[in-house]
Order: sequence, then C-alpha cells, then structure tokens
Amino acid sequence: MEYSAFDLARYVLKKCIDEDHPISNLQLQKILYYIQECFLKEKDRKAFSEPIEAWQYGPVVPKVYDKYCIYGGKTIVWIPEAPDVGLKDEKDKALIDGIVEEKRELDPWNMVQETHKEDGAWAKIYDDGRGAYKVIPVETIKEYLQKR
Repeated sequence: MEYSAFDLARYVLKKCIDEDHPISNLQLQKILYYIQECFLKEKDRKAFSEPIEAWQYGPVVPKVYDKYCIYGGKTIVWIPEAPDVGLKDEKDKALIDGIVEEKRELDPWNMVQETHKEDGAWAKIYDDGRGAYKVIPVETIKEYLQKR
C-alpha cells in the first residue's frame, strides 16, 4: 500500500504533537525522506509517490513543505484534526513509528548533515547547487541504499 505524503506528514506531526515532541517543517521533510528510504530498503516499494526534490538544506517534498512553511523554523504545535491515514498495516505503522521516534530526537541540523552525505542521493542530484530544486529519482535513492 502506498500512502499520500500529506497523510504521512499529518500522521507524523500528530504523533509528535500528541507525544509532546513537536517538530519543525525542516525536521518533517527529513523524516519523510527517511520514511521513503526505509520503505524502499525494507519493503522494496515507495511509501508515497509525491516527488522529493534536492533543496539547499536537503530533501524536500515541495507540496508538504508549502503547506507547513508558515511556521518558518518554529515547531509545528497544532494541525487541524488529523484523520486516520490508513496505517492499518501494523508493520508499516511500526516502521514509520520507529523512524519518527528515532529521528525526531536528532538536532535538525544534524539531520541536514546526515542527508547531505557526499555519496548520497541528495548530493548526487544537488551537485553543489547545480541541481537545486530537481527531483531526486527513486532509482537514485535505491542506488545509494545498495551501496550502504
């Protein structure tokens, strides 16, 4: 089952808010990227189909970023009631929850640094700014994961 990036974003934000650990849009973007990476590696399928682009501070899902950019660098402490996003598959939910719980503990700038690894998918596309705002193909993420 593939999810919507919007639904996953709402799920992640609601989980973080409910557990008294709100995150910023920057952190949300990185967590969405980690979820996509993990699904590709562990399940050999995408978590969501919306494109991820190579921006200055790392991978970004533009449509999700645009929705939450009003918060700037601050934590997102409220969202409209988040509906059940259909995480009926307990294995998917456990995988997503594990990523969220681990990554939200990281300093946001450490997350940026982690996604900027020299041999990583973001670096390959961003290419010192020449690939800014270009889509990071799923195949490029898979290639990076195979090297790890």
